[in-house]
Amino acid sequence: MADITPAVGREKKGMAVPLAAFAAGAAVAVLLGVFGRVHDPTLSGTTTLGFHTVIQMKVVLSTVVGVLVLFQGFGALMLYGKLPWRAPAWLGTAHRASGTTALVLAVLVAYHCLWALGLEYGHLHNGAKVGARTVVHGLAGCAVFGAVAVKVTAVRAKRAPGWFLPVAGGLLFTLFVVVVLTSAVWYYANYGWPDSNSY
Repeated sequence: MADITPAVGREKKGMAVPLAAFAAGAAVAVLLGVFGRVHDPTLSGTTTLGFHTVIQMKVVLSTVVGVLVLFQGFGALMLYGKLPWRAPAWLGTAHRASGTTALVLAVLVAYHCLWALGLEYGHLHNGAKVGARTVVHGLAGCAVFGAVAVKVTAVRAKRAPGWFLPVAGGLLFTLFVVVVLTSAVWYYANYGWPDSNSY
């Protein structure tokens, strides 16, 4: 009996960090969603970064984010020995740099999404019904930043269970993929590469 008590204590202590991180991540996602609903959309962005429209800018940046996220997933699998190839010495640095770059670009895109359009569901002001893609994209977009909070905590946590970091990373990866599929990939499928003839 004396051996079981410390093990139970360690397990509870180890679960405190993941539970707190997921709670904080959920709070971040909900707060972004609430802001997206109560903010009065401007229907225009603050910058196009040289593109013809804000939407074109978001599509291209989302594509870059998607490529970086795929590199993140591949790099993580290699770093943790889940692939048959040995990770090169530079991969750890490249992994961190690509993750930071993806996050900065995602923040820029999300800012324009929330500021210009808000979180859309139900019906728009003109009475048109918001499609499922738009709803999924908006919810997943808010959830991405909640997952970022969880992932950052997982990377820094020293006493969390071994499953915490891969679960946090997998969740963030999955949400990013959903966001890119429902934005940039959808745009390419319907309008092609952004140019002066597309919106």
